[in-house]
Amino acid sequence: MIFLKHLFKKKTIFENPITWDMHNHVLPQIDDGAQSVEDALKMLNIYVELGYKKITATPHIMADYYLNNFDTISEKRNLMHQLILDNQLPLELNFAAEYYVDETLVEQLKNNDPLLTFGEKYILIETSFLSKPMVFEQFVFELISKGYQPILAHPERYVYLHQDYQLLEQLMQNGLKLQINLLSLIGHYSPQVKKLALWMIDHQYYDFLGTDAHKPVHLQMMKEVFKTKAFQKIDFSKIKNI
Repeated sequence: MIFLKHLFKKKTIFENPITWDMHNHVLPQIDDGAQSVEDALKMLNIYVELGYKKITATPHIMADYYLNNFDTISEKRNLMHQLILDNQLPLELNFAAEYYVDETLVEQLKNNDPLLTFGEKYILIETSFLSKPMVFEQFVFELISKGYQPILAHPERYVYLHQDYQLLEQLMQNGLKLQINLLSLIGHYSPQVKKLALWMIDHQYYDFLGTDAHKPVHLQMMKEVFKTKAFQKIDFSKIKNI
């Protein structure tokens, strides 16, 4: 892939206060993220332009849909790491996963199976967009009891939280960390998602900020995000992925 090294610019165009993206789907052909090596390389180059220096790739792990594990993810990460070296990109790339809370994950935790984490045993989790899992609070408690620090991916996107902002506060009190998708700030998903994201920023209910980028255009849209009043209101001293 060395022949690709001159196809993309690698100059930073923005002084980004966030240099570490801890939620994205940059690894190619492993979930609903980058669909080719070429697209993944485009994403890496845009990361550099946006001022990112570190990427934690978080492919989906979901029973019956995305049967990823350490081996499948590390293989793709190694491929991309070689591309970074070949193209002389100033990026650090590691990996974890975005776990869907289902019976399989609950059973893995019960059996003490090793789970993919980053940083201080942070584990990124997501739920159904429509309804909260019945065992969710207990599952969060079990994760914390076993030394993990769970992070709820993009809480602003869950319809059940649109109808109950107090539930979000309760989940925080139970020890759940929160990660906002930056694209939510420009209404990329829906007006309701943007509304909850802005409310979270107003109340400083956030711990991480992620792109959740699945393709190059998602990263290109970050330039618009950086210009928003909501982004400028963020207290970056609270963000753990700086």
